[in-house]
Amino acid sequence: MDYWGLLFTPVFVCRARASRAKLADAILWCLLALVPISCWAESLRVSVVLSDGSSPYKSFANTLSNSLPASVQITVLEQPERIMAGQARVDLIVAVGMKASLSAITHAGSPVLAVMIPKIGYEELLAQTSAQNRTQAVSVIYLDQPWARQLDFIQATLPGHRRIGLLYSQNAHVDLSYLRQHISERGATLIAKPVLSDEEVFSTLDDLLKSSDVLLALPDNTIYNTANIRNILLSSYRFDTPFIGLSQAYVTAGALGAIFSSPQQMSEQVVATILSFARSGKLPEPQYPHDFTISLNPEVARSLDIKLPATDVIRNKMNNASGGAP
Repeated sequence: MDYWGLLFTPVFVCRARASRAKLADAILWCLLALVPISCWAESLRVSVVLSDGSSPYKSFANTLSNSLPASVQITVLEQPERIMAGQARVDLIVAVGMKASLSAITHAGSPVLAVMIPKIGYEELLAQTSAQNRTQAVSVIYLDQPWARQLDFIQATLPGHRRIGLLYSQNAHVDLSYLRQHISERGATLIAKPVLSDEEVFSTLDDLLKSSDVLLALPDNTIYNTANIRNILLSSYRFDTPFIGLSQAYVTAGALGAIFSSPQQMSEQVVATILSFARSGKLPEPQYPHDFTISLNPEVARSLDIKLPATDVIRNKMNNASGGAP
């Protein structure tokens, strides 16, 4: 199973949808309803390729299959290698996870919509498959949340925590100048430290935690992996520094909170994208998830002597900060 597919057992969650994205989706559905299905989806053939048969991917595929109109011919493949075995051409491939996305982009000639992969992973895929050798259109709905949304979440949840710690490796490709300026404009400070080798992860983390009010995880598997996560959580407890994770799995393990998009939420956005593709024949530009879930760990908050706002309060503050933008 892809690292990025390690999702989502509900513990204490509150769904939050950016109002503008919700309105846009509603308008799209209404417009599509006015167009006869035969005009845009009569013979659309969609292949959903999963990186493996794990639960998050299957959940996504099932929700997607049940949400599309019956006129859309959809097939689900749990073995990405079948793309290499001369699979019949389809109108669109929805590639779920890193392995499936790499196989689809490399071996298929049909347009590819990659989903449930982080922005970093997508950029790596494009680097591995040069534009000169790609004949198909490729786009993505990222798994990770946009920076602005992450910062909105931190400020709404922990308004007094203004020193944001970021631990990163050379694989993270973080635009620190942009992020530092963006955080500074919000009246906060970015404290970022690079990890130059596996042996330096925890010594660098300790230095970072000494001067940080909150630790924000990155989708950086060099640092945030199953071998390290327990000790990262223990270090954050030792320094009384709340840890903001990437998924429900992080919150279950002991992070204070996280925002993420579930397979079901992702599938709703993919359905809208497929229907738009059926009408226009074009894929949208890469985009972040519109819909997301807020997850908090009250027990960790109590142990850190942090009083968490109610989730609806957090959601309202985030929407007000972003103006409803996704």
